[in-house]
Amino acid sequence: MPAGSGEVVLELRDVSKSFGPVVALRSGSIEARAGSIHALVGENGAGKSTLVKIVAGVHRRDSGEFLLGDEPVDFSSTAESKDAGVAVIYQEPTLFPDLTVTENIFMGRQPLGRGRRIDRRAMHQEAESLFTRLGVQIDPRRPALGLSIADQQILEIAKAISLDARLLIMDEPTAALSGVEVDRLFAVARSLRDEGRALIFISHRFDEVFGLCDTITVMRDGSYVDTVATDTTNVDAIVEMMVGREVANLFPKIPADIGDPVLTVEHLSSTGVFHDVSFEVRSGEIVGLAGLVGAGRSEVARAIFGVDSYDSGTVTLADRAIPKHKPNVAIRRGIAFVPEDRRRQGLVTEASVARNISGVVRGGLGTFGLLRGSDEGKAARPWASRLEVKTSALDATAATMSGGNQQKVVIAKWLATNPKLLIIDEPTRGIDVGTKAEVHRLLSELAGQGLAILMISSELPEVLGMADRVLVLCEGRLTADIPREQATPEVVMKAATQTLQETSA
Repeated sequence: MPAGSGEVVLELRDVSKSFGPVVALRSGSIEARAGSIHALVGENGAGKSTLVKIVAGVHRRDSGEFLLGDEPVDFSSTAESKDAGVAVIYQEPTLFPDLTVTENIFMGRQPLGRGRRIDRRAMHQEAESLFTRLGVQIDPRRPALGLSIADQQILEIAKAISLDARLLIMDEPTAALSGVEVDRLFAVARSLRDEGRALIFISHRFDEVFGLCDTITVMRDGSYVDTVATDTTNVDAIVEMMVGREVANLFPKIPADIGDPVLTVEHLSSTGVFHDVSFEVRSGEIVGLAGLVGAGRSEVARAIFGVDSYDSGTVTLADRAIPKHKPNVAIRRGIAFVPEDRRRQGLVTEASVARNISGVVRGGLGTFGLLRGSDEGKAARPWASRLEVKTSALDATAATMSGGNQQKVVIAKWLATNPKLLIIDEPTRGIDVGTKAEVHRLLSELAGQGLAILMISSELPEVLGMADRVLVLCEGRLTADIPREQATPEVVMKAATQTLQETSA
């Protein structure tokens, strides 16, 4: 491994972990040094999350060496990990929303004053000092409820500093952040590095990895591959190490025969959310729905499917009206919806792969009202095979699977309904480059078989690479309908800011 300038804070050597028949980590190794930011990359299923959970005390390793500083450790709880100076900043932090920012930082260890009463003044002063040190402005007296994801992460970092954490692990921290929020988070990360702390940064975004990190450790199939200095390698080399092959075509768009309209949306409006939205999606067509965060893309999709209601307008599928706010009718008529948040809205994480895939069609399974596990397995097996879901058994729980495989399970669940229209929101968010190519190839094949697809994505290259047409929303209004051959980053971004430009003009 390339040597850094600071002392070794964390070292894992050939660590393994299995969950029943599922081997999550075969041979995980990483070294983090003081005053350095170390990237951990790999495809979903490579073992990154399991390795982090071992360091965080969520799981105990089966074998291998685990050292913090020079001392062998074996955490049996997250409390032990925190007490040893380890802090993990997750993509979506879990806070107490009804407590203030300060109370969240000092939960369980509030300073006491006279009469052993909580010294709130001292807490607020310390919280203000922490935020000043981090170079951010957050009111320590405000409730945590309503904080942006970015501010929640900063709050978690402040908590870690107050505990004098010497190792901070940032697990996909930028997935839900805007560009400005990412810049602020990176400034904080660099300041922590300069203080001499060790940081591990996990991300699928290579521009962030190369812009922030000093070294990169690559994992593949649960095993350590290599560690390289960032300034001695490039994206292509890292990708090849991650997937064991070159990913020659990330957007394998297959030409398809585009047929008649399948989905027709006319004058759809929801007060304060979106206004007078009209468009069509035809059989064999992939329509990309683009726009800035908050433009109303997901809200339009949820209204079409019936999860959310709307004030006026109509939704028609294959010439049949879809009543508003009735997702059960939408499913019966042939709409499938893969939501943005697969873990909370798309999966039952404690249920098996078979039960998840067969979840929507379960009512048609079984005999004389009796449903057996074998019926679920029989229904799920062909879809799991078709989507190449990497799991040793259909009875493995979804919670033990990688993000990429979880996404495949959610897609399989909806394809099992034999839909006419697939609405897929952020199809590749949080999954690795190899699995992205697999998902893109699947979408292209489905369109080639005549399925109508409405794809929502915040990744402009994905929209431009996969869509036959690009619809652009800005502040809840449809500002452009752009054919594939005319869709460029400049054209899409101009439409995405059109209403803003008109307002400021």
